[in-house]
Amino acid sequence: MQPFTTVTAVAVPLSAANIDTDQILPARFLKKPRSAGYGGFLFHDERRRSAAFPLDAPASRGAGILVADRNFGCGSSREGAVYALVDGGIRCVIAPSFGDIFASNAAKNGLLTVTLPEAIVAALRASLAAAPGTALTVDLPAETVTGPDGGVIRFAIDPFRKRCLVEGLDDIDLTLEHAEAIAAYEARAERETPWRQPAA
Repeated sequence: MQPFTTVTAVAVPLSAANIDTDQILPARFLKKPRSAGYGGFLFHDERRRSAAFPLDAPASRGAGILVADRNFGCGSSREGAVYALVDGGIRCVIAPSFGDIFASNAAKNGLLTVTLPEAIVAALRASLAAAPGTALTVDLPAETVTGPDGGVIRFAIDPFRKRCLVEGLDDIDLTLEHAEAIAAYEARAERETPWRQPAA
């Protein structure tokens, strides 16, 4: 998993509330292998419904941050929605609230979710809409979002989730941190309970 420390990128406002995982990645694309990349399916149907979808604007080229409305990522527990965002170049989503499972899946795939008060997020979206192509800086170790005017907004994040993102640790990496203890247990179990071991 790619570590997340400090990211400066074009930020794109998404004003609709309750953007669900089916909007982020329609279900029919879930049969595609992850190795094929999901970025091309990001907001697939929404982008075809509107010729003015924010991510398709020329000023949004290279966008790495979304500033969304409340309850972003609600709906089904679809990890593919996170894959689509990450594969599409999005490293951070800022919103007043997130679907719980979406936020958990995001952290396990290197996507930072920043929760800020609704009024602050609305003001950010308004400033981005007024100046397309504006970049924000998100500093995870410092837990800050910095606008182009130098204004700093502080956010809070669970310390364990923060550590995993900063160090680029997914569930497999976390398990491997205990590799020596696991190996010692297996060796001890083989000695002390040989009848439980699989036949050669």
